[in-house]
Amino acid sequence: MRIALDATYSLGDALSGVGVYSRELMFGLAASEPDVPWDWYYRSQRYWRAISSVSKPDNVKVRFLADSVGSRSARLFHGLNQRLPKRRFRRQVATFHDLFVLSGEYSTADFRTRFAAQAREAAGAADLIIAVSAFTARQVESYLDIPQSKIRVIHHGVVQRSTPPGLPRRKIVLCVGAIQRRKNQARLIRAFRAMPPDWTLILAGSNGFGSEDTLKELTASPCADRIKITGYLPEFDLAVLYGQASIFAFPSLDEGFGMPILEAMAAGVPVITSNCSALQEVAGNAAILIDPQSEAELACALQLLASNENRREELAAIGKIHAECFTWEKAVAATAAVYRELGD
Repeated sequence: MRIALDATYSLGDALSGVGVYSRELMFGLAASEPDVPWDWYYRSQRYWRAISSVSKPDNVKVRFLADSVGSRSARLFHGLNQRLPKRRFRRQVATFHDLFVLSGEYSTADFRTRFAAQAREAAGAADLIIAVSAFTARQVESYLDIPQSKIRVIHHGVVQRSTPPGLPRRKIVLCVGAIQRRKNQARLIRAFRAMPPDWTLILAGSNGFGSEDTLKELTASPCADRIKITGYLPEFDLAVLYGQASIFAFPSLDEGFGMPILEAMAAGVPVITSNCSALQEVAGNAAILIDPQSEAELACALQLLASNENRREELAAIGKIHAECFTWEKAVAATAAVYRELGD
């Protein structure tokens, strides 16, 4: 049967986690199911760019996605970012990445209202829901009143970046992700005061909701000359940082999955992350888990790794093995299995 995907979020110069997920699934599915005709649908803000710039496989057609118009030749539609068109397809799947907008003060009130309505509509209209973690699945159940029988948990894979060879590890604490309240970088900046004076903190990410809190904390920090905010980084520059960092700190308050911790593990960087949301599920026993609300716990974890090279090497080795369990090939195969459930 012809299958349609909402490809909108796979285009852009600064892909988010949703964008990476969309791209990996789209190309993975088209390659693994070469006899299946695929439609890649783009909403208006991306359609014309897709027409002119997307290099697509032979079994893929690019189509325009609107709520009320356009081809409905596909029998199944997969909304890759907890959103479905108002005019339904015969069968529908929606992926839910997180519901932090509903669980905390991590966005504007207007965005929260729009997101909540969109999420409820998508959950209600979907025949099956893919959740990217068991934590997100529980949120879908509790916040959107969806039965567990309708949800399938499929973890992300990890992008294996090609780190330039011969890069020496430096005394760098790295954190990758948008600079926003939910990511908790303000507390990380405060905890970094406990680090020896020859260490540097690098925050790699563009500004998001509540970034002013982090910037204010940076301005007030006595370590400000050893803290750098890079903005969004292209793939090569990020790979260089993963290759140079000696500690990866990701004390986020709420994550539906947490791709960066697996990217760090795959690059051989020991990880400190939160003991809440999906991060404990994804990190397993391959990271130091801390209470993200506790500056003291975070500072102690940073000091432990800074002072103990053997522990850093041990944790890095465990993390590399752990990251190998998360592949996009597995995610693609599990997603195709969900389609087959609805393939009447």
